[in-house]
Amino acid sequence: MVFVATALSIQAQVDSLDIKIGQMLLVGANGQSADSIILQNINDGKVGGVVIYEKNFTKDNTYINLKNFTWALQKASETPLFITIDQEGGIINRLKTKYQFPKSVSAAYLGKQDNEDSTYFYGEITAATLAGLGINVNFAPVVDLAINPTNPIIAKHERAYSDSATMVSKHAAITVGAHRKYNVVTVLKHFPGHGSSKSDTHLGIADVTPFWQQKELSPYQSMIKNGEVDAIMTAHIVNKQLDASGLPGTLSKPIMTGILRDSLGYEGVIFSDDMQMHAITKHYGLEKAILLSINAGVDVLMFSNNIQGSENRTVDTVFEIIKGYVNDGVITEERINASYERIRTLKSQWK
Repeated sequence: MVFVATALSIQAQVDSLDIKIGQMLLVGANGQSADSIILQNINDGKVGGVVIYEKNFTKDNTYINLKNFTWALQKASETPLFITIDQEGGIINRLKTKYQFPKSVSAAYLGKQDNEDSTYFYGEITAATLAGLGINVNFAPVVDLAINPTNPIIAKHERAYSDSATMVSKHAAITVGAHRKYNVVTVLKHFPGHGSSKSDTHLGIADVTPFWQQKELSPYQSMIKNGEVDAIMTAHIVNKQLDASGLPGTLSKPIMTGILRDSLGYEGVIFSDDMQMHAITKHYGLEKAILLSINAGVDVLMFSNNIQGSENRTVDTVFEIIKGYVNDGVITEERINASYERIRTLKSQWK
């Protein structure tokens, strides 16, 4: 492990700033095939990953066409791409049975059953399907606690296993293990906890300050300690218990670096939730959000082009904003290097 880390550090010194920034960008693709724009972005080294949505599926012959899509994306890149998807199960389910994919169930269902074999069974079906399609990152499992039964983003969609941190940790770890069998990276979400919210961050600010509970950190704490974490996704929630300034988690250095890295000892990749969600775009704007998130400690920034009103933000725009900040010294190159090494370390497991 020491040898790998040293080798990655040496490579990070050799690779250009452009390559390093490109690896930090995760973007959505338009259409149902790899178009010339996304392929050019990848070939130019300005994209480190692609997120797949249902808009990228064909109605017929879905499996083969989607496999061709991911294959073309990977072929265009010298460095392995993150090919990602939200395949939690239940309602949050891109690979639906109408496309002839296997049936999935929600985390809430699995939590109520509390049967380890069932959780592994469904986790393995999901992981095997993703691996066959060439999708190597699943934005799951959710480790939010079902604290607020009226939560519009977590409880309403049955995305949490339980309101018990012990139960959530147990079933999330089983799901991670099933994915690791097929070499699919899992991403725990949404740090530092979205289960107590009363608002939807797709639509605007969600402030959990009065409702958030310390136990919402417990699944992260135990799973990090047990080596059960591949990667973690941020939440766009405001939590003044953890950051008195009121910055959303994604943009907060006290939360991302102070708590997740320093207090909990997490050393892996941090993915942002979609930077085009209105909790971010309506209140901070593109440039400020990029600056704050990177300096907070986020490694991979997601721009899905899947939120209404934000489809036109191009890879080139985001890339040039980040490069400009580095050239101006507002973001240090050391900060970029740190993310680059974490990303390369995670991707190295596919070789």
